[in-house]
Amino acid sequence: MDPAALRRTVIATAAFGCAAIVAGPALTEERLTGFNADIRESSVSGISSGAFMAIQFATAWSSVIKGVGVVAGGPYWCAKADADDFMNGYTLPIMNATGPCMSGPPTELGSSFAKADAKSASGDIDPLRFVSQQKVYVFHGFNDALIASSVTDAAAEFYRHYLGVANRGNLYYQTTIGAGHSFVVAQDPHIADLNDCRESASPFIDQCDGYDQAGIILQHIYGALNKPNRGQLRGTIKRFDQSVYTEPRDPSPLSLGDTGYVFVPRECEDRAACRVHIALHGCKQDVGDIDRRFVDDTGYNAWADNNRLIVLYPQTQVSWYLPYNPQACWDWWGYVDQSDSYVTKSGAQIRTIKAMLDALTARAAPPTAVVPAPAVAPDSLTVIDTSDSGADLAWAPQTAATAYRIWRAGTDGQFAAVADVAGPSFADSGLTPVSAYRWRVSAIVGGTEAPASMEAAATTRATPAPCAQPGTCPIVK
Repeated sequence: MDPAALRRTVIATAAFGCAAIVAGPALTEERLTGFNADIRESSVSGISSGAFMAIQFATAWSSVIKGVGVVAGGPYWCAKADADDFMNGYTLPIMNATGPCMSGPPTELGSSFAKADAKSASGDIDPLRFVSQQKVYVFHGFNDALIASSVTDAAAEFYRHYLGVANRGNLYYQTTIGAGHSFVVAQDPHIADLNDCRESASPFIDQCDGYDQAGIILQHIYGALNKPNRGQLRGTIKRFDQSVYTEPRDPSPLSLGDTGYVFVPRECEDRAACRVHIALHGCKQDVGDIDRRFVDDTGYNAWADNNRLIVLYPQTQVSWYLPYNPQACWDWWGYVDQSDSYVTKSGAQIRTIKAMLDALTARAAPPTAVVPAPAVAPDSLTVIDTSDSGADLAWAPQTAATAYRIWRAGTDGQFAAVADVAGPSFADSGLTPVSAYRWRVSAIVGGTEAPASMEAAATTRATPAPCAQPGTCPIVK
């Protein structure tokens, strides 16, 4: 996402008046197949412009999106595009997008709350009480040379506002990894031409000391998962015609590509119960710019293959005129329709992604009644990530559990209850850097607390040293 190139869209606006600002070969099928996937178990993540779109989509459709991953993105309605921008020649949103929404800090975060509140009240997005139930992962690499930390700070604050104190453990915010502007993967000798950690350059996928971002995001949303398949994938990557889901409009006027991709595990093909995760690439990460690198190399498919997760990869494309979107970014400044609809259910790109999600979940089996089960200790408690002041915990969910109680022990060795949480993950916070902690989790079923789980232990990371030039900041292992 190059701010200078994006700013050139202002010149295009002045010229055009009301023009918009702006794993092997895949099998091909015209339409997406429906699977036995409950739409209420869906989730979304994205990097850069995809992170902004992930927040927009997850907020607009919060009743069906249970979790969201935000990598190098800012808050809802950050660019503040609105219908009355014709008075400024549609230049204000692009100036916001390339200014405070990238270099930070975003202006008037209260306006993001006000816009979300108003759109929820009008029915243009789902009731915001569903946002308070979402599991949220936010990430800023301290070598990110394109997006300032104050921008992701604002994204985290947007979610804190709606999660409230009771659900504070749903938000995990990681700022201690030395990545550049990128999606982060663990080192893999089988994948060539990925960036070293700290780079902010194409293909915007950095390898950082074993940091498996896809796995952390998915487990923060869904709880402890089976290990990823690091060998030959059993599932299939399929191409599909995106124009089926942009109707009655063509993809090009929406700056969307003709072809999208989806990874489908073999078990999902066989009608097993599955879930859908939507993975949104960033600017200059569409197939026209980096081929299938985002689809193949970000690590989602390996986790999906062993965990019955369908991964949807919608695609944008470069557009040089109507709309002007030269870096194939997702629409987070209103470049398609020059109004605030881009952050609502009626937004052209949000509507398209939702149509794809509807298609993939079209054959979901009717929900079955939960069979009462005795309360037992949760299984597979794992510390999936740590920062300098927090730790992200995940465990295997229990069907009948109404809540989970988190117990923590510091250096004194005494366990104390720190929170109750819904769902099989918890982001602990307020911890001391470079300090050892232990955790246990107990399930609460019908008001009865089960025995606590086995312990999981971890040491928090060091706080990165102040650094004025991201991209050059030292990474201390």
